[in-house]
Amino acid sequence: MDAVLLARIQFAFTVGFHFIFPPLTIGLAWIISYIMWKYVKTNDQHYLKIARFWVRLFAINFAVGVATGITMEFQFGTNWSEYSRYVGDIFGAPLAAEGIFAFFLESTFFGVLLFGWNRLSKKTLWFSSLMVAIGSTLSAFWIIVANSWMQTPSGYHIIGGRAELTNFWAAVFNPSTFPRYFHTVTGALITGAFFVLGVSAWFILKGKDTEFAKSSFRTALIIGFIVSVAQLGMGHWHAIQVSETQPEKFAAVEGHFETTNGASALIFGIPDYDEGKVHIAIKIPKLLSLLATGNPNARIKGLNDFPKDEWPPIILTFYPFHLMVLLGMYFILITLIGVFLLRKGTLFDNRFILKAAVWSIPLPFLANELGWFTAEVGRQPWIVYHILKTDNAVSITVPAWQVGLSLLIFIVVYALLFYAWFSLIKKEMKKGFDLSGSVKSSSAAY
Repeated sequence: MDAVLLARIQFAFTVGFHFIFPPLTIGLAWIISYIMWKYVKTNDQHYLKIARFWVRLFAINFAVGVATGITMEFQFGTNWSEYSRYVGDIFGAPLAAEGIFAFFLESTFFGVLLFGWNRLSKKTLWFSSLMVAIGSTLSAFWIIVANSWMQTPSGYHIIGGRAELTNFWAAVFNPSTFPRYFHTVTGALITGAFFVLGVSAWFILKGKDTEFAKSSFRTALIIGFIVSVAQLGMGHWHAIQVSETQPEKFAAVEGHFETTNGASALIFGIPDYDEGKVHIAIKIPKLLSLLATGNPNARIKGLNDFPKDEWPPIILTFYPFHLMVLLGMYFILITLIGVFLLRKGTLFDNRFILKAAVWSIPLPFLANELGWFTAEVGRQPWIVYHILKTDNAVSITVPAWQVGLSLLIFIVVYALLFYAWFSLIKKEMKKGFDLSGSVKSSSAAY
């Protein structure tokens, strides 16, 4: 393997592993804030106990997420120094904004929330939880800004072989920022909801702390259903943006090779890179044109109209995208069934749905990874779309053996981190919702 391929694998591994944690952080933060709001409204200690349990799990996830995120920034200076030299003036700004405006907000108020029980008023605790949720969501915004600029660069010019910023706001609000941001945040909310659903279902199946678990399950079920349905709209919006600004990626994820008026949507098929066609294709006539443009007869450009050396890897974009969509449909179906059973009053007697909730915990994480994989691989061979190719962005002074060795070290360290994360989550679950049998009211401070 050469240094370029190893650098790609290393960055994909570290980013992919890190991306396990931020979506759960965002989703859990908003659920905790909602539960704390219920506590403020009712002064019911039941909600405080529930909130404290989820804060403990949030703390574990937050810590591992921070630890795994640090290494990514160092790689820009080690493995990807040519990229940093070329676009550092632009790419560095949103990363700095993420630290200054978002991460400090999130981490500061999380410290208040974590250590303020029985010391601060319930309104202050709720406000802290809200700031944690807002901070985590703002953090995602600035990271998405940086990545979206790589997808659809705006507000720059090339001077002396380097990209320099000419319009900060044009770079921030580039064509893909909002569709990608809301699509990502909605996915994070789904992740948080299904995590709470699955953990709560585990308690109910075990007959442990069922009163608290059922309350958490109901909250997560309603939130999960709403955001799963909303993701249909977010995903559609993002797909329209991709079709307009990155037509090669759009053609690749849809398995669309021939430019066609009234293009059909591919439901199932096996794309063939060498022959430039799809085998065993099952299609819905004109649906792709309708979804992409609103016009069933619109012309959709196919991959065969682009230079073949600028095609994204077909297999690594087509299958992850379609599996992500399939998982999205599953999230709607399972939460819809849950809401129906909740209304009937038989939800917690149905062991099938409870077991399905437990086994569904990893699926939103998988969907997030598949979406990220589709977005990043679908941009190839460009690291910055139509500006800088990935092969030209790698460091020229770092040999392959050093990249490979550091990759092996990352694999070992991250495996230990994942084991620690999973073990600590299990440990907190064994402790349950009610550690002491009672929670002192924070109303004295109120």
